[in-house]
Amino acid sequence: MSFRPVALLTAACALLLSLPVRAEVSVLTSIKPLQLIAAAIQDGEGTPDVLLPPGASPHSYSLRPSDIRRVRDAQLFYWVGQGLENFLPKVLESRKGPSVAVQDQAGMHLRKFADFSESNHPDHDDETGHDHDHRPGMIDAHLWLLPANAQVIAARMAEDLAIADPANATRYQANLKAFDERMETLDARLKQRIEPLKGKPFFVFHEAFDYFEEAYGLRHAGVFAVSADVQPGARHVAAMRTQLQKAGPSCIFSEPPIRPRLADTLSQGLPVRLAELDDLGVGVKVDAQGYEKLLGNLADEFAGCLEKL
Repeated sequence: MSFRPVALLTAACALLLSLPVRAEVSVLTSIKPLQLIAAAIQDGEGTPDVLLPPGASPHSYSLRPSDIRRVRDAQLFYWVGQGLENFLPKVLESRKGPSVAVQDQAGMHLRKFADFSESNHPDHDDETGHDHDHRPGMIDAHLWLLPANAQVIAARMAEDLAIADPANATRYQANLKAFDERMETLDARLKQRIEPLKGKPFFVFHEAFDYFEEAYGLRHAGVFAVSADVQPGARHVAAMRTQLQKAGPSCIFSEPPIRPRLADTLSQGLPVRLAELDDLGVGVKVDAQGYEKLLGNLADEFAGCLEKL
């Protein structure tokens, strides 16, 4: 009789070990901002993965064989769409699971790049090797910087996760509701934070922030869209310097991890401040509040420079 509890415990353990272990849904995104949105929806039921390593450009990334396997094996895969990750369409042809291009989702607010002009793109000619992903009329793929778009993406992710994991459908919907509520709070806070910055002049090296600018009433004075590999000629450097001289005290924003050497050349002797804007959330922790942190950091980065003008 004294051995019966031990026998029962052993039998119970054997039964538990024989039960199938439910695996979390494997979610893979192309870039970190989409991973941050997915983390908010999958919170408590898994952690999404991301394809591009920190600091890699979604415009020009080269897939490794291991990357191709990850894309093939993920249950759910999310990317922005053609115009950003141009290296993906061919690889996605071999995927059997869902591949969601978020720019194609109903309800997305999409912008298009405007025509180039000498005032906004003084370096745009054959000398500079301009990034052709930003040609006039093409969709601006940096759509994750608009909170309303993030909510559309989150809703699609919650729907897909509920289908892939119906046992936790209620959890995904609750996470979506919480995300939407946090977005409303964040949007109000950012509007208050950025209101005093409106009208202050700034320039960017990469036309990546138009969605955020539209949402919060900012407007860049010019784009120094320089190729990473080709330096502009002397005439174009002079034209950019003229823009900066006319603007007076202003900010020039580049993106991490590397500040273009041209930024120092352009700003030398002028009342210009140099700063960074991180549109990909390179330093942001992947958790349920990560996406809000990305946008909050962006507002702080704008303010950190423009408030000092």
